[in-house]
Amino acid sequence: MFGYRVPAPDQAMLISGGRRGQGGAPFRVVTGHGTFVLPVFRKVRFLTLAMCEAEVSETCVTRQGIALTVRAVIAFKVGNDTESVVNAGQRFLSDQDQMSVLTGRIFAGHLRSIIGSMTVEEIVTERQKLATEVLETSKTEMAKIGLIVDSLQIQSIDDGDTGYIEAMSAPHKAAIQRQAQIAQAQATQASAEAEQEAARNQAEYARQTAVVQAEYSAEVDRAKARAAQAGPLAQAHAQQEVLAAQTELAERAAQLRQQELVAEVVKPAEAEAERIRLLAMAEAERMKIQAEAAASHDRVALDRMLIDQLPQIVKEASAGLANANVNVLNGTDGLGEIAAGLVGQGLTILDSVRRNLGAPDSPGQTTDRNGTPGADKGTNGRVEIE
Repeated sequence: MFGYRVPAPDQAMLISGGRRGQGGAPFRVVTGHGTFVLPVFRKVRFLTLAMCEAEVSETCVTRQGIALTVRAVIAFKVGNDTESVVNAGQRFLSDQDQMSVLTGRIFAGHLRSIIGSMTVEEIVTERQKLATEVLETSKTEMAKIGLIVDSLQIQSIDDGDTGYIEAMSAPHKAAIQRQAQIAQAQATQASAEAEQEAARNQAEYARQTAVVQAEYSAEVDRAKARAAQAGPLAQAHAQQEVLAAQTELAERAAQLRQQELVAEVVKPAEAEAERIRLLAMAEAERMKIQAEAAASHDRVALDRMLIDQLPQIVKEASAGLANANVNVLNGTDGLGEIAAGLVGQGLTILDSVRRNLGAPDSPGQTTDRNGTPGADKGTNGRVEIE
């Protein structure tokens, strides 16, 4: 739109010709937005707010009187506040490149001042301290011209041909070289040890390979030998198994034959002997029974014969008494006693005969100490025979 002006994001728009700006500034500052500007009656200018850079290369003398050439880089810009924009606009709006020139000169002066109060050792070893002190001393001066410093980097410090810094670093260089030599020697030794270890490993590998090959060759030879002997050994094993089988078969045949002999000869012979023994025992038992029966029968027959002859014996005894002179002293009782005596004598005779024939005595019959039968103990009569 006609008359409407907008500054860039890294610019400040300065409008002059109208009312004064803030704080009595000769122009009005606009940043971050646009505004209407009356043509002809107002004038618009733009001031950069972007980052700027200034390089410094200054020869400075230290507290020890040693000249050092210091190279540094300063990063700066116009401050974002209205006051800084007004201060920078009043000084650099017509020639904004002068900001870098003026900044370099300011920092060169501060570098000479601060390095003059330090030794070479401090400057070399404490660069950050040097940069911090330069920033602190230049901050107020830079703020007056509307600039702020973001960073200060010291790039190099050179003592020219004096060789002070090099001499100062000589012990460290010697130590470093010594350490480097030691490290190199250690590396060389490690390399040699590694080579020796590699050689030993190779030798061990070669030895193990030779051993393995030898074992493999030996195993192959043994396998060939076993293969060569496999036929005869197998045949020998087969023959041995055949002999073992034949032996076992012969033993089984012998056992079977023994069993057959036992079944065909021994068992029948034992059975026949047992039969004969049983028959002999039965025959002996039969003969014993027959003998006992015959003996028993003869005794019975003898007893029966004697009993049958007993009346005849008594009769003969009575006949003998008939011719005898017998006196009966006690009458009828005496006669009975005589008859009883005759019967007793007959029984005595019967017992004598039986004893001579092996027959047992008659029950109730007694004998005297000479073996002659006596009268019955129940007889109390007296008989006299003349």
